[in-house]
Parts: sequence; structure tokens; C-alpha cells
Amino acid sequence: MRLGERIERRRRRETDANRLVRDLSALDPTVHPDEPTGRGPTLERLLDRLDPVFTGELPADTYVYGPKGAGKSAVVSAVFDHFAASTPPRRAVIHTTTRATSPPAVEFVYVDARSAASEFALLRAVLDAVVDDPVPSGGVGTAALRARLEAELGDDRRVVVAVDHVGEPETLPVGRLADVFSPVSESLSYVAVGRADPAGDAALATVEVPRYERHALADILTSRTSDGLARHALGHDAVSEVAAWADGDAHDGLAALFAAAVAASDAGAEGRIEPRHVESGMESVPANCCSLGRVRSLSSSHRRVLFELVESDDADRESVTCAAATIADAPAVDLSAATVKRLLYELAELDVVRRVAGSEAGDTGPGRPPSRPEPNVPTGVLERLDDRTVERRDRDRSAA
Repeated sequence: MRLGERIERRRRRETDANRLVRDLSALDPTVHPDEPTGRGPTLERLLDRLDPVFTGELPADTYVYGPKGAGKSAVVSAVFDHFAASTPPRRAVIHTTTRATSPPAVEFVYVDARSAASEFALLRAVLDAVVDDPVPSGGVGTAALRARLEAELGDDRRVVVAVDHVGEPETLPVGRLADVFSPVSESLSYVAVGRADPAGDAALATVEVPRYERHALADILTSRTSDGLARHALGHDAVSEVAAWADGDAHDGLAALFAAAVAASDAGAEGRIEPRHVESGMESVPANCCSLGRVRSLSSSHRRVLFELVESDDADRESVTCAAATIADAPAVDLSAATVKRLLYELAELDVVRRVAGSEAGDTGPGRPPSRPEPNVPTGVLERLDDRTVERRDRDRSAA
């Protein structure tokens, strides 16, 4: 930890001495720290792959892979942020006594495939990052974007692109990236980030990111709770319990602590999060749940339907049809029951909603077994991320 951070932490202790939760965002699983904890060897392996950039050359295409919550995005985004911040502007010139030349700097671009899920969207995101002029979002074809990117890079520019979250239900698979960037392969290389094992694909250099060891995950949770909670709000035993329960998944561990902190705060706990709050936090995180980052990338319609599903009672989830009718009646959802039902099925395909055995005959159809929809996300965090939930709580407190 830097000296400034240590001083700021002590200053907050005095300022927020009577507050259980100082900064809830410190426990948000979708927020990555500037300096990843417990991933020194992984950082070194990734830097080994990127080593050619220090001499102005392109590294080989690389695939960083590992399970959910292993810190892949945290590591890659931190490395790319540092490189991008230290890269001189494209038009910078080094002046010498005899000549002026452009430095052999390699540019770095980070793209989240969840927000650039198609070939067109990916090329547009990269092009938008390397040009000064606006890039149209429509009215042009994929071939035109590729041709413009090729012309922009030319022979004198080198770009490394991180493409995060490849291989998910709605994002491009890692095997497609070579084709997407093939016309500019002499000027651009990529670092793909995903979960699937490369299965012996010899065409890609790889960096495997394993699950966190229990002690390493405990260190991460301790660091994040120190930033987000009051001093002594959570004991070491409680952190160790959550680390053991999360089984190497930092996303789930942080989600459980986030929910525990919210439960304790809402219950008016003073100074300490109790074991019952920690237990409820862990219970709010389904086994093998979907990451909250994927939830944040959903369309507004999908998000509204998901939030209403979370707030619905068990009786309203007896079947997809029943849940769709209930959600369609909600004031915040201006959609028909048929549309809501379609969105629920789409959420299930994305693993955001889990379909479990149901009993209503109305859901029986060709190829579809009876089922009821259950949120497959950490509900204790999701409810707080819903702006409408925060607004309602603020109104209730004002009225009180």
C-alpha cells in the first residue's frame, strides 16, 4: 500500500468513526483496484508476453484465461491502464541535435467485448480509440470500418488491443479475433481474456490464471474491507470463513461481504458486522452464479425485468408464464407479458436467470420442460445497484 493511501485510511478512520460502512464501492465485485493483489506471478507472465513493446515491436497474440473471479480482468485492465498512461501522445516528437523523430511507442487499447459483442462493434471500438474524429455507429459496413482502421494504422503505428470477456454467450469467441483483425495483423496484436481453456490451440500464446489460493483471497478481502468498512467492523475469522466458502472466487467473496455490509447497515448495526449478516451475505450469492459485470452490460429492458424478478415473491415465480405476467404488471416495466417472457428466456440463455423444475402446465411446450425462473446473480448486491431501490429507500427515510 502506498504511503498516501495509508495516511488517507487513517484520516477516514477519524472522519467516519461512527459509520459502519465508509465506502461500499470498495466491496463492489465489478470494481477493480489499480494495483491487483495476490497476482504477482500472473502479472510477470503477462509482461513477459508484452515484452516486445519496450522496443517498439508488436507482441504475439495472447490469450489470458481462467475461471470466474480469478482476477483476469483486474490484471489485464491494470496493465493496459499503466501502459496507456505511460505512452507518449501519438504526435509527440523526440528532438535531438540532428533530427526529430517519432518515438517507437506502442499504443494500448482496452475493449470490453460485452459492450462490443459483434465484429462491427469491436472494430468500431478499436477505431474510436485510435482516431481523433468521431466514428459512426451506423450507416457504414464492417468492411468500411476495417479498411479505415487499416489506413489509419498504416506502416508506422503499432497497437495492442485487450479484448475482455470473449467466448461468452453474446460475445465473440477467441478463435474469431484473428479473422477480425487479419487485415491489420502487421500493425495490431491482441490480448484476449476469457474463461474457456484454449484446448491446445498452438496458434496463441497463453497465460493461465488459476483460482486464488485461500490465503491470497483472504488478503484481497481484508484489503477491500479495510478500504470500505470501519475499523474492526469485520473480524479475521469472518473474512477467513468467506474466503473458504468462496473457494478461490474473488467475485463471490466480495459479493457476499458487500451484501453482509448492506444487511448490517440496514439493520442499524453499530461498529461491527455480526455473523448472521455474514451468513445472509453468503446465502445471497447462488452457487456458480453469473458475474455482476455481465448484468451491468445488459440492455435496459433486460435489467428492468431482472430487477423485478429479484423483487418478486416465490409464489410469483412458479413458472415463467406466471413470472412474466407479474413483472409486466409492475409500474416500472412498460412491456407486454409476452415480451417479458421472451426476455426471461434470453436472460436464461445468458445464465443470468436459472430455470429450475416447475409445475405449471402453461409452460409446457415443444422442447421446453416446465420451469420457473430464479435469479442467478448475487441478489444482495444487485438490489443496491438498482437505482430505483436506492431512490425508494431515500424517499422512505425522508418520509420517516
